[in-house]
Amino acid sequence: MAGAAASLGTDPLTLADLLRVANAPGFEQWRDQVRRTGGCSDPIHLTGSTITRDRSTGDVLYAYSTDAEPGGRLRIACSNRRASRCPSCAWTYAGDTYHLIRAGITGDPRKAVPGTVREHPRVFATLTAPSFGPVHNRPASGRCRCGCSHSETDPALGTALDPGRYDYAGAVLWNNHAGQLWQRFTIYLRRELAARAGTTQAALADACRVSFGKVAEFQKRGAIHFHAVVRLDGPDGPDTAPPAWASVPLLDDAIRAAAVRVRLIVPAAADQPARELRWGTQVDVQPIGALGAEELTEQAVAAYVAKYATKAAETTGTLDRRIGERAELAGLALPAHTRRLIETCWDLDAAYPGRLLARWSHMLGFRGHFSTKSRRYSTTLGALRQTRADYRARQERRERGLPDPDDTPEGSTLVLAHWTYAGHGHTPGESWLAATIARDIRHDRELNREIRTEQEALQGGWDE
Repeated sequence: MAGAAASLGTDPLTLADLLRVANAPGFEQWRDQVRRTGGCSDPIHLTGSTITRDRSTGDVLYAYSTDAEPGGRLRIACSNRRASRCPSCAWTYAGDTYHLIRAGITGDPRKAVPGTVREHPRVFATLTAPSFGPVHNRPASGRCRCGCSHSETDPALGTALDPGRYDYAGAVLWNNHAGQLWQRFTIYLRRELAARAGTTQAALADACRVSFGKVAEFQKRGAIHFHAVVRLDGPDGPDTAPPAWASVPLLDDAIRAAAVRVRLIVPAAADQPARELRWGTQVDVQPIGALGAEELTEQAVAAYVAKYATKAAETTGTLDRRIGERAELAGLALPAHTRRLIETCWDLDAAYPGRLLARWSHMLGFRGHFSTKSRRYSTTLGALRQTRADYRARQERRERGLPDPDDTPEGSTLVLAHWTYAGHGHTPGESWLAATIARDIRHDRELNREIRTEQEALQGGWDE
């Protein structure tokens, strides 16, 4: 406990609460609950009970009540995807996203994606926002336009060189419409593919399907941009081969041409002029390597997408929660550039009533999903979660001695349950202990991953 006191610094209240929790009756049960949540930072508290009966005899096969739990509560994971809110649940979300994206690149029969997708044309594309004014950056020359050579951690990076001339209104309106720009991009991409294949859009649908999985990322200047795995399949998706004309160079060319064509007009409102929104000139398209044949590996792409699936606008210094009213801004410590973007959302809210700019001001106007995919790209996050839930349910049935549903007639058991929400979160001492548990779990997972990687490498050597 002396080590705990040292790591807690000079916070006597947290230390006192930690000692209270560690010496309270039922501490071991509490710790087991937190471990089952993965060390969740903000667990949901439930009260209630569940009873499993044999439907034919009425015999009770299993009964559980939270009355026997610490504080009479059961704690379950919050499942928040944001690493800034719950690193533990975000780790799980990132893992699911990694497997979802990777399955669409390498194939995985367990996820209904055949291994033959490796032979399909697939690229990693990045679409960015246009310029809204010069910002502090780190150009190849090493010297910013301000005359300085910024370090990678310089807080000035991404901020406006001249705030008075920076188009803050254009920046937040672009973020706000980014999802619609992406939608139009996918429409134009199909048109460009059809033109290059020498066919109509209707005929293209009978020969080729475009599949994608994408993630949104905030640049330091506060502008959103998208990274996407784009793949060409046959007409029925990954199970069918793409037409002979489909190739990586053709897909590359079509993506660049589609990005240039996209236009979205935002009508004039109040004192704001009409605007033509479009993608930035920086469009990057890279082929994804199969078995290391290209510099950009399949694993690197999946890991990159998974990394940003758990982030929001933290790189800009904004908040990870909604701002209820403008008056809250006065008491918030925000970088000047980020504050201007947030204030602009509130300034323009009445002028664009359908865009919900104030509601999404903490996201600098962006209101889309951070991670999305087309229907046939790969499996779904819901399916991955259900697989994990089914696995845990089988484990619990074995531990409780309950029959396996696969071995018993359907409807032979009856489950009666009643649950009530009873709050969320931890006390200060509980938070410290939960964070320690989460670190231990992550360490064990990383160690097991390293062991599996070494075993796979050795197995590969033996196979050769």
